[in-house]
Parts: sequence; structure tokens; C-alpha cells
Amino acid sequence: MEMKKFLEQLSSGRPTPGGGSASALAGATSASLVAMVAGLSLKKGQAGHREMEEMKKAALTVQKRLFRAIDEDSKSFDAVMKAFRLPRNSARERLRRSNEIQKAYQRATLTPQLVCQHSLQLLGYSKTLVLRGNPNAISDAGVAAFLADAAMAGGLLNIGINLAAVTDKIFAKKMNSLMRNWARKRNRLMKAILVKLTGAHPV
Repeated sequence: MEMKKFLEQLSSGRPTPGGGSASALAGATSASLVAMVAGLSLKKGQAGHREMEEMKKAALTVQKRLFRAIDEDSKSFDAVMKAFRLPRNSARERLRRSNEIQKAYQRATLTPQLVCQHSLQLLGYSKTLVLRGNPNAISDAGVAAFLADAAMAGGLLNIGINLAAVTDKIFAKKMNSLMRNWARKRNRLMKAILVKLTGAHPV
């Protein structure tokens, strides 16, 4: 959808699009900046040219995937609401409704998982660009990192919110372990990025 229309819907009283979609948008915007800075850092015949070229290509792929995730997140939450509206007049209907709600909550973690995974990828690219990219574009690389970090934070938050309603303990344990692992990686990357940025300009 057009950006203006998306922002209007985001600010409306409807539950979707919401924070999950906004997180995906932050990630897609980060990917766009990564592609831009990688492009500005291309120097034919010099060391690192191929790395920057491949990074730009990968970032554009991530951008497209996260752009699709904006709508996918809204649809997954709509599926949860649809499950809650199922009839519950008999024991059989109540059991089916409960099972569908659980399935919907688990599926609703898929898009934020994708956002987290790609955000980590973008943080890695941002770190490379902050350290070795075009120095004239270090602020753009920094903004890419901050947007990827925001997308990551939003993804983790949305997984946790949906996970709170999941009764499958094995699934919940697996997801909590993944989240802790992602959070550790995120913190390490952001620490390295901030050290470089704060040394170049106050943040």
C-alpha cells in the first residue's frame, strides 16, 4: 500500500496494522539504507568491492521480504481474531475453537521471527558499513543500525506477546531459547556499532 495510506491505517482505531507491521517497515527501511551505503562504498578494483556488491544485493532481497511481512503480520493477527470468533455452543465446538486459537497464536510468531532473523542480518551489515563503509555515509549506516535494532526489538516483543497465550510448553521453550540467543547477538552487534559511532559523533 502507499506509505500515506499505511500510516493512516496505523494511526486508526483498528488493531491492524499494528506494532508488528511497523517493525517490519522499520526493517525494510533499514535494508534500504544498507543497500544505499553499500552502493556508496563500492570501489572497483579495490579490496572489499565484491563484499559491498554482494551486501547491496542481499539487502535489497531482505528489503523486499520485509516489505511483504508488513501485510503478513496484519493477516496473522486477523487470523487470531477469526479463531476467537468461532462458535462455542457445544463441547466439540469449544475444543475446535481452542485448538484453532492455539494454532493461530503459534503462526502469529512466524512473521516476527522472520523480522528478528533479518534484523540480525541487517545489524551485521550495518556493523560492516559503520566500520569499513564509505565514511561520508557513516550516519546513514548508523541510522540503518538503529532501525534494524528497533525492528528487532519489535519482533522480540511481538513473539513474546503471542507466546504468552501459547499453552504448548515445548514450543514455548524452543521460542524462548531462540529469543535469548537472538537478543545476545543483537546486543553484541549494537555494542560494536555504538562504540564506533560514539567515537565518530555523539549519539
